[in-house]
Amino acid sequence: MNFQVYDTTLRDGAQREGIRYSVADKLAVARLLDEFGVGFIEGGWPGALPTDTEFFARAAKELTLRHAILVAFGATRRAGVAVRTDRQVRALLDAETPAVCLVAKSDLRHVERALRTTGRENLAMVTDTVAYLTGEGRRVFLDCEHFFDGFGHDPAYAASVVTAALQAGAEVAVMCDTNGGMLPSRVTATVAELCERTGLTPDRLGIHCQDDTACAVANTVTAVEAGVRHVQCTANGYGERPGNADLFAVVGNLALKLGLPVLPDGCLEQMVRVSHAVAEIANLAPDSHQAYAGSAAFAHKAGLHASAIKVDPALYNHVDPAAVGNDMRILVTEMAGRASVELKSRELGLDLTGHDHALTRVTDLVKRREADGWSYEAADASFELLVRDVLGQAAVPFTLESYRVLVEHRADGEVVSEATVKLDVDGARVITTAEGNGPVNALDQALRAALAHHYPRLANFQLADYKVRILEGSQGTGAVTRVLLETVDTAGRDWTTVGVHENVVEASWLALVDALVWGLAHRSPTR
Repeated sequence: MNFQVYDTTLRDGAQREGIRYSVADKLAVARLLDEFGVGFIEGGWPGALPTDTEFFARAAKELTLRHAILVAFGATRRAGVAVRTDRQVRALLDAETPAVCLVAKSDLRHVERALRTTGRENLAMVTDTVAYLTGEGRRVFLDCEHFFDGFGHDPAYAASVVTAALQAGAEVAVMCDTNGGMLPSRVTATVAELCERTGLTPDRLGIHCQDDTACAVANTVTAVEAGVRHVQCTANGYGERPGNADLFAVVGNLALKLGLPVLPDGCLEQMVRVSHAVAEIANLAPDSHQAYAGSAAFAHKAGLHASAIKVDPALYNHVDPAAVGNDMRILVTEMAGRASVELKSRELGLDLTGHDHALTRVTDLVKRREADGWSYEAADASFELLVRDVLGQAAVPFTLESYRVLVEHRADGEVVSEATVKLDVDGARVITTAEGNGPVNALDQALRAALAHHYPRLANFQLADYKVRILEGSQGTGAVTRVLLETVDTAGRDWTTVGVHENVVEASWLALVDALVWGLAHRSPTR
């Protein structure tokens, strides 16, 4: 079996406290994970959560994946219910994904106390559901929930769940450390004992680890060293409680330490960009000290380190940072990430080859702005406009004279926002005023009204999402804020822009202007 990297950011990762993905967020994260080259993307639990049901419906029309296969997650049939009449099983089919991941109890104590059924019926639930879904043409994986605890309590029963799933047609039976209590040595011993007891080879097994002992990555890599060829992870280790095995650390270790071909060529170096973009969409600050992907992963401060690095960077770097799209940094004299800027610009259709001065200028601007709180990892549209401005290709359709926003709280409790913008559009002075349900919405409406006559295509653009973050180190009402805007058009395109300022309205304005400028500069292929 080829190695399988299975991502569950959109399902298990979404269970992290503080994360709430919209459908648009989930689609954006799925695209990023596909760019990173994972083999499978678990999109959620259709039929159980309305957002997930909508996601699969939209994904069928809007999501084009180059590397990954979309997976729907759900449970086996309920006890005493025929598989063909079980609504949850039907929802898995209705999701129309090529693959399905089922969860089943593999700890007899959970079977009897949580499901309130017998061990025999639980095995029948596994067998019936796997056989039914494979018979409907689906690839099936089975997550054996609480496997390690169950194997420790009753190894014969836990093993029988694995055997039942595989005999019914499951591609892989996944050993889940649901409570996150395992240590690497016990993972190795369990894989060996399970294979000896069942006669299975470890390449029919998968591994899914929670991080309650801070060993999720180590446990995952240990399972692979024991022969497992299917790993389940989440981007940045997001997940319930302390989280899951971090996709980027696991893949980095497997590819760069064990030499396993776990991703398509050219994908590993997308790690940092994808990691940070997912964090922005989740509205969480990227972990600067995250292995491989963190901004400090290859940062050196000690003088002893710096002097050695001047001789040979490999003396204090365990891998080449560029292998994962990162940069080495000396904290006193930070090194520029020219290669990352050049690759990203090329991806956006802007070749900086031969434009050495522009490349240096863009790199310096990005680094300076990031120091001020800007972040372009999840804002490709703003980054592209920055590069075009440096190359002299910017085409801003108007010049701002001024804008003003008023918020009125009336005696009856109604709050009304009103914005006025004054622009120069094609040599004409335009003044418009509009109301909105908030200051940013009012500003958006006023700007659109001012431009509508000259640019009727603006009617195709819609503000889809708006995120505000108080930047780390800022305090109180005087804090610096970062705004991320996601815009969509009627052709199904979406793009994200960023703005940063001490004033949240000005930060919003900067992101809003970028959104409209980018949209007007990129004519939809269908219009």
